Amino acid sequence: MDLATLIGIIAGFGLVLYGIVDSAGTVTAIWESFVDVPSFVITFGGTFTAILTSYPLKVYLSNFKTAAQVFKVPKFDENGTITKIIELSNVARKEGLLALEELGSNLEDEFMKKGILLIVDGTEPDLVRSILETELSCVESRHKAVIGFWENMASMGPAWGMIGTLIGLVNMLKNLEDASTIGPNMAVALLTTLYGSLIANWVATPIANKMKYNTDMEVQLKEVTIEGLLSIQAGENPRVIEEKLKSFIAPKERAALGQEEGGGE
Repeated sequence: MDLATLIGIIAGFGLVLYGIVDSAGTVTAIWESFVDVPSFVITFGGTFTAILTSYPLKVYLSNFKTAAQVFKVPKFDENGTITKIIELSNVARKEGLLALEELGSNLEDEFMKKGILLIVDGTEPDLVRSILETELSCVESRHKAVIGFWENMASMGPAWGMIGTLIGLVNMLKNLEDASTIGPNMAVALLTTLYGSLIANWVATPIANKMKYNTDMEVQLKEVTIEGLLSIQAGENPRVIEEKLKSFIAPKERAALGQEEGGGE
């Protein structure tokens, strides 16, 4: 469980709730002031139906399920990946590339395993790079499509909130002679804006941002893998490979890498 996501969602709701309770006071007042069914229907219903119009039903449903991914801790171990590549490079330098076949078959990282098996099969370096970069590009493209779904929702929420605001204002202006209708119509006008802002800034945008971060980390990890495997195929010294791959990680993390199993012959 990613505690940052969980704490952020709960704390965000708690802060909004605190503001509501502090201003409204009683439960009855809170319900009367901040809960309005027409506002809810306009904002949430409009947002979800607009997104539904934008995507095929299967994609629409599957993209909603991706929200669960932001609550999972992704396994991005750059130091571990570099250490494994250095280990493989030492084996290749001592025993040859063919010795990597058994080690590659036992790897948990499917991307690294694919690259190792391509190298063992004698695939040309340019073709290895092309195949791995194509897969990386496709992964990034799929992730961006999901991120785009949540970004679209973040833009639709406030937009439908504004539609609700306009509806409320129109109804209010048409019935100014009846003072009893001004309050309910203003509630629709203002609460739709509030609900739309919550959709965008409490849920959709944070989810999109967390997915962007995870995607960037995954892409960088795969780039490390590509460079490392091509260096192994080129027969570079393990120490040189290690120094090359260290450039992908922050300086403060390089010391930790040095304490693990390092390169060298």
